[in-house]
Amino acid sequence: MSLSRFSFPTTILFGPGAIERLPDELAARGMHRPLLVTDAGLANTEVAVRVRRLIPDVPVFSAVDPNPTEKNVLDGVSFYKGHDCDSVIGLGGGSPIDAAKAIRLKATHPLDLAEYDDNIGGDAKITENLPRYIAIPTTAGTGSEVGRSTVITLAATNRKTVIFSPQLIPDLALADPELTAGMPPRITAGTGMDAFTHNVEAYLSKGFHPICDAIALGGAKLVYEHLPRVMKQPGDLEARGQMMIAAMMGAIAFQKGLGAVHSLAHPLSSEFGMHHGTSNAVLLPAVLEYNRPSVPERFRELARYLGKDIAECTRELNGVCGIVPQLRNYGIPEGALPMLADKAFEDGCHQLNPRPCTREDLLALYKYAW
Repeated sequence: MSLSRFSFPTTILFGPGAIERLPDELAARGMHRPLLVTDAGLANTEVAVRVRRLIPDVPVFSAVDPNPTEKNVLDGVSFYKGHDCDSVIGLGGGSPIDAAKAIRLKATHPLDLAEYDDNIGGDAKITENLPRYIAIPTTAGTGSEVGRSTVITLAATNRKTVIFSPQLIPDLALADPELTAGMPPRITAGTGMDAFTHNVEAYLSKGFHPICDAIALGGAKLVYEHLPRVMKQPGDLEARGQMMIAAMMGAIAFQKGLGAVHSLAHPLSSEFGMHHGTSNAVLLPAVLEYNRPSVPERFRELARYLGKDIAECTRELNGVCGIVPQLRNYGIPEGALPMLADKAFEDGCHQLNPRPCTREDLLALYKYAW
């Protein structure tokens, strides 16, 4: 047995009404001039207005795309420095929370974002001198509020690039289920299936991390039990809260690694703008069947824990969420599949898939899901 390093340092303030503690939490961390990072779709909503009422003098940067880009980050850094900010708040789903992480990184790290790519050992270049950061999720999907990675599409490659370091973990995740209650059904569905995929892929991925394995099993079960409740009753705060916990569990668990689903999903977002969680939901059944022969004991454990086969659970949840199970229904042209397979093979996530993937394997999975 080899040496392993385990770390779960995130501070989480969870519960309905937790957002009201924001001014106190800022003061406790000496965050005197934070930059609020969000996206244009959220900036004028009731949720954003509620947050800004608590911190009325904070500058707001909302030029974040649904899949955050290098330009978003660089523009955010200029805004941060131009407004003499000393810290960062990320408000929204995974996109603004990830963008805020990268803005925070670039505020003190001068290298190009590509230099911090996890695929080339960029984590070694990320040091501790980062501004303080509070993440406030308004969705229950990526769990980025407790994660140590940010995913940014770089201009040179148009490829989603993972930047990964414990230094990127927010100082505080302020998780208030009330902030998720107004999510549209489509976003609730896609983000919920994102959380489910994170937990399932983390459990099946290669590597030794029994703590992550246990968390992933628990997170998958929470989604399976509570996502249908949220889809049926959007105002169910108990179920919303359990989904937030499941999302955070997924992000904690996937420090162990992910797999082929994410390598396949990333190009769908960067090339065609497909919602990441929806991409995961469509691709997960195909990848599960591909992986089944390699880790049959893990499939049996998932079935024991959830009460039925994991592929059946996935199809059931997709049905409840109204997620159509073919890529062709999301505007993905069949002729683009070879190009997508090239980009998926360049993505590092499949390296931890329990069954090795060639470029041809990834193309076959795209075709299966198309």
